[in-house]
Amino acid sequence: MPDAHQGYGLPIGGVLAMQADMIIPYAVGVDIACRMCLSIFDLPAVLVDREKEKLKNLLLDHTHFGIGSKTKVHYDTSLFDRPEWHAFKTVKSLKDKAYAQLGTSGTGNHFVEWGELTVSENALEGIPAGNYLALLSHSGSRGFGGSIANTYSAIAMKKTLLPKEAKHLAWLDMNTDEGEEYWMAMNLAGDYASANHHEIHNKIARALNIQPVSRIENHHNFAWKEKLADGTDVLVHRKGATHAGEGVLGVIPGSMSTPGFVVRGKGNAASIHSASHGAGRLMSRSAAFKTISKADVDRNLLEKRLTLIGAGLDEAPMVYKDIHAVMAAQADLVEVLARFQPRIVRMADAREKAED
Repeated sequence: MPDAHQGYGLPIGGVLAMQADMIIPYAVGVDIACRMCLSIFDLPAVLVDREKEKLKNLLLDHTHFGIGSKTKVHYDTSLFDRPEWHAFKTVKSLKDKAYAQLGTSGTGNHFVEWGELTVSENALEGIPAGNYLALLSHSGSRGFGGSIANTYSAIAMKKTLLPKEAKHLAWLDMNTDEGEEYWMAMNLAGDYASANHHEIHNKIARALNIQPVSRIENHHNFAWKEKLADGTDVLVHRKGATHAGEGVLGVIPGSMSTPGFVVRGKGNAASIHSASHGAGRLMSRSAAFKTISKADVDRNLLEKRLTLIGAGLDEAPMVYKDIHAVMAAQADLVEVLARFQPRIVRMADAREKAED
């Protein structure tokens, strides 16, 4: 993908189709089912300026960031009634942690933000063209997903012996107990990540006293059972890449001060029905601390009329690639339906270690 950069095993931004009975935990990633979630409200976008303090306080009151962050008040915990939580030891041991972290966000590039959504004519069903207040979030399956990834990656590396340089591409056979367990746990982590976002959005919507007219979400760091163009059954791993099958809706973010885009997949077989998951980093976190000044960031945020809560220099807008160039590079993969401009952004405290 155009936002790809190096990671363990499969690059972040990498897409890999394996034979249907082989799954690679590290090609899925550590933050399983990390996702974007966008709630669109039937309210004018100008409220982001008129009600700035109110909207800022809603983020402060109803979001929780950081490694190990927890919540005490929940909106909907019905996910935890599912039998999968008791299917095998690894998941069962993590249920309490997952419950405590429901409705929280991680560190690094994870965020919850208010912004202005500009919708084109006839682009989104049921939503007239115009400018709307919208809430966008980015986070995943928290400590639950991370623990599943680490546990089953270690098992895969013991089961599948590869050269040192390729060890993170070790796979699990889906026909074994370990493979079946990982598949079940990965899918549960996907549902958990979605519920995590809904918890945040629903709490904020309730406090705002209005329900969204539409909610759009899509995830990355996952594996999907699909078919190639020739009908071959495969397991498609998208690590830091998102599904862009024909008609599939999603959100591709830029940076804290550059726009994100609501898109519809075109189902391009050459990309294995995939698109980028964001702008992608232009430099490492260590390079950002060495080369970017707080004054530079402050000027950028002032120019974009952006209010920022949290975040360090390693998440500055200039550490990311040009989102417009990234979108242009994948015009054959997705169709742009709407544009989201961030205006009030909350991220983890600058002192928090990045998890992403």
